[in-house]
Amino acid sequence: MLSPRVLKSASSLMCRGFSMGQMCRQGKAPDMAEGNTFLLVSNVRNRLREIVGASTNWKDHKQALTERASLSQYLAQSQDELPAKTMKDSAIEAHLPLGTQPALREKYLNYHNSVRFGRILEDLDSLAVLICYSHTWNKELTRSPLSIVTALVDKIDMRKNIIYPDCDIKFTGHVTWVGKTSIEAKMHMSQYHNGTYRDVLDATFVMVARDPENKRAAFVNPLKPEGPDEEAIFLQGEINKKRRVELSTASLLKVAPTAEERTLVHNLFLNTLDTRRVSFHSRILPPNSVWMEDAKLKGLEICHPQERNIFNRIFGGFLMRKAYELGRANACAFAGCRPTVVAVDDILFQKPVEIGSLLMLSSQVCYTEGMHVQVRVHTEVLDPLTRQHSTTNVFHFTFHVEKEVPSVVPQSYGESMLYLDGKRHFDETMRTQS
Repeated sequence: MLSPRVLKSASSLMCRGFSMGQMCRQGKAPDMAEGNTFLLVSNVRNRLREIVGASTNWKDHKQALTERASLSQYLAQSQDELPAKTMKDSAIEAHLPLGTQPALREKYLNYHNSVRFGRILEDLDSLAVLICYSHTWNKELTRSPLSIVTALVDKIDMRKNIIYPDCDIKFTGHVTWVGKTSIEAKMHMSQYHNGTYRDVLDATFVMVARDPENKRAAFVNPLKPEGPDEEAIFLQGEINKKRRVELSTASLLKVAPTAEERTLVHNLFLNTLDTRRVSFHSRILPPNSVWMEDAKLKGLEICHPQERNIFNRIFGGFLMRKAYELGRANACAFAGCRPTVVAVDDILFQKPVEIGSLLMLSSQVCYTEGMHVQVRVHTEVLDPLTRQHSTTNVFHFTFHVEKEVPSVVPQSYGESMLYLDGKRHFDETMRTQS
């Protein structure tokens, strides 16, 4: 990330409760004092509406879409037509003054008077979009012809710190890598406590640019690194892209498991055989274990206009919040205690969710180890008239709990693949945090 000096205004995560009648004075950051000019997180979506000319009323959305279609004439025909931008051009600082402005807290609190991490996911998604629009902004136009949407949440790494519900929060971020039509944006979240800002998380989002009608890809400004530090950041973006391609190529939906993984699956099978009967079909559950079939939790959302994004589809941050809350509830029910999130990774946005859709969410505890629970959440839309199901998103969450959890055991081959996929995500999370 860039040094805070160039940013302009525009963990095992543990949330502690607090008395609503008291406020932590140490949580008031000096740079969020009344009278200071800064971008509030609550104003980010309004800023995005101004950039694209989105309607504020649902009844006007069709007219707004028609007006946006006329912006196609301003799209570049090649990336060479667009001026290169620097990382400083997209640098943004946004404030969430939970300490300075107590009225904001209610939106971020849950029943336990803890911070709702799902709300933080919503804020990160909106900020990532604004960062990318800052990179591609053309000062000669009053509205951007680009439709920038989230393609992938590569990684959200939690720093092992507490998020206090009564202390100010700061988000900073900028573009770190650019392809022809895609952009990587990194964000950092910190919180003011006891007289200083403390690290909370780092997030990496990958966004894609589309035409005004969101029908085809559109070119974005190239990125020009300045100095060795920025060149290293850009190089890391190239490495991240290569890693994503390799992971996609090695997906268990495309290729067979490795020899080591096949041995693991077979051992799991052998451990569940009933030794009293010579049969492949007679299975018994090992001690301190749970069948994967019994480690599921499902939900349904009717997608109303209230949750729409600036392009009149369901807001990606809303989808992340709902998936996280379902996944966390599943981890809580499985472990029998309140979990804390360690990492969020590889959130794939395969298809936009239209207003009025029936969104079906299915969470699965797919791997456990020690005091960790790996949860996968799959979302799909159901067309009630045709009864057709279409996958929209896949989410992966790693949680930590305060006690040893049972092993989760697959029975079918499909469940075994989910188990291996969960283990891969968990192992990668542990590797990057070690």
